[in-house]
Amino acid sequence: MPAQDWKERLAALAKISKEQTENTETPMFSSASNPKQEHQNPASSAAPVKKGQLCIRFEKRNGKPATIISEFKGSQQELMELARQLKSTLGIGGSAKDDEILLQGDLRDKIAPYLQKLGYSLKGDYKKNGSR
Repeated sequence: MPAQDWKERLAALAKISKEQTENTETPMFSSASNPKQEHQNPASSAAPVKKGQLCIRFEKRNGKPATIISEFKGSQQELMELARQLKSTLGIGGSAKDDEILLQGDLRDKIAPYLQKLGYSLKGDYKKNGSR
């Protein structure tokens, strides 16, 4: 028996995958249509759950601008997760320790709406609608 071409193998795998998908009630790889996923993501809900109050302020550290988010109430793991979300969403550097998140640059106007969307109430020196 001659060896199958890679295109024939790919077509056979696609056919098998399609048959398995049709036999299941929910799609295998789609997370958008899964109602369980929607409830787990707090940013996708229409009414955000109140998570607490955070203080946003701007400082210059060693001559470089820094945005500091403080007064975080929660575990160290939750603090690290929030810092990771902010850093990856905004594409910036920073760190998290001692109930504070330090982000590189003056990003108060970008951070405030994101945190409010996650359900945090804010205080401190953050820009509202482009003004202080």
